[in-house]
Amino acid sequence: MNNTQEKNMKNDSLAAIGIGAMIVFIALILVAAVAAAVIIQTAEKLQQNAQSTGDDTTDEMSGKVQILNVFVDDPAESMVVYFRLAAGSDDTAAGDILWQVFCEDSTGGVGGGPATDRIAGEFDNLAGVGGASIVIALSDAAAVPAIVNPVAAGTSYRVALDVNDNAGADCSPTTLVTRNVKASLYVHVVGGGSTYDVLKVNSDTRGAVVV
Repeated sequence: MNNTQEKNMKNDSLAAIGIGAMIVFIALILVAAVAAAVIIQTAEKLQQNAQSTGDDTTDEMSGKVQILNVFVDDPAESMVVYFRLAAGSDDTAAGDILWQVFCEDSTGGVGGGPATDRIAGEFDNLAGVGGASIVIALSDAAAVPAIVNPVAAGTSYRVALDVNDNAGADCSPTTLVTRNVKASLYVHVVGGGSTYDVLKVNSDTRGAVVV
């Protein structure tokens, strides 16, 4: 074999190695591309889930009512709740704020056993004393206070809750004192969070603090 033939064979061998290396290189690029696509897709999904969770948490924590104080209004009928929206809340339609009051009734159960009275309503649809059904800003000192709707963030309000439906469910201040029981108040914001408070009436005198 002469030198020319040996040189051609050597060149052929180098070309084969180069083609193999190129194939391996292209395969690595394809694998890297697939891996990058999977990583990007996973990161995007995690980001969307985190954003959704953050939004839900923000709505739940900020979209709720903060109860400031509760007082006896009409001893046989109602309590007045002083409240405001939690920090970071958006303005909320009064009809989207719902309330429930529960109290024990030792005479209302089957066979005379303990039962629970439940009364519920909306902040703009209340059968308050004298037929009033309004949310009032604490800063409103007018003789005829203006009806508030929507409820604005950063402002304090008061609202009367009629806790005696005169049809068997009675959690009025006088009844709570007579039964010597506590009531549970829940306030729910549609699409937001809920607030819970325990109401203990030590005196059913009008204006007495409910703790």
